[in-house]
Amino acid sequence: MELRGTKILDTFAEAFDMRYVKLLLTAHDDYWLQAAIREYTGYSSSVIACDAEAGVEAYLDSSETPDGRCGASLLTFGFSKKSLAQAVPNRTGQCLMTCPTTAVFDGLTESEERMPLGKHIRYFGDGFQKSKKLFDRRYWRIPVMDGEFLVEDRLGVGRGVAGGNIILQAVDLDSALAAARRGTDAVAKIAGVITPFPGGVARSGSKVGSVYKQLPASTADAYCPTLRGRAETELLEACNYALEIVIDGVTPEAVGLAMSAAIEAVAGEGVVAIGAGNYGGKLGKHQFALQELLGEKT
Repeated sequence: MELRGTKILDTFAEAFDMRYVKLLLTAHDDYWLQAAIREYTGYSSSVIACDAEAGVEAYLDSSETPDGRCGASLLTFGFSKKSLAQAVPNRTGQCLMTCPTTAVFDGLTESEERMPLGKHIRYFGDGFQKSKKLFDRRYWRIPVMDGEFLVEDRLGVGRGVAGGNIILQAVDLDSALAAARRGTDAVAKIAGVITPFPGGVARSGSKVGSVYKQLPASTADAYCPTLRGRAETELLEACNYALEIVIDGVTPEAVGLAMSAAIEAVAGEGVVAIGAGNYGGKLGKHQFALQELLGEKT
């Protein structure tokens, strides 16, 4: 199957069940909003080593936020509710409470399953913190040097999917980078998904296991152009560069829609093929066949 001269390989992406929370972050203006986002989403590309995978789902204008200020919806994914209950309060306290003017609200208010947030962070107030309840939702007002940090007491927890992906193969670096940016720009328009890696792109795709027993994952040698002749390769002959776009989403449908949008955007001049990373269907519950995502049966 081809799309604008790019081969769409007969393969599938393999993704995993995950848990997630949605923070509604607001700030005085876009400068401080972006500062807070950079801190919170830093070091959150993969749960292989990070405590969580996080990114911006969408930017919100003043009519869409609880306090009428500019904001963003941040999705954070982890293997379990327990892992999120540790990672998210830590990141919120260290990265969002420290940033001038921010406030944090729950974006999954309808979820029956919940975990603590402000309930833990409030102790930073050293006894001066105040509790506030509005419409059956409890908030904490923690005194800080520019006034108060307002944070929701508890967060809803949802069930999502992580690890949807496409791997593009290109003839040169400029083509690879341009295609990757087209892909991540297309994904950014889809509701309910994030691309947690830097700029939405991973150049260090991974495989399960390693020659070093202590490592759970290691470099995807089959996609490394410098290892041609030393390891079995998945790269087509004309390809000299490969990049991966990894997608986490709140539902399998959202991940599939985002993958389809990415494929459509990535295909074109300089991109020889688009494939995906999988583990033979042995590890992840969710499989996304690339050709089927584009509306044709393989």
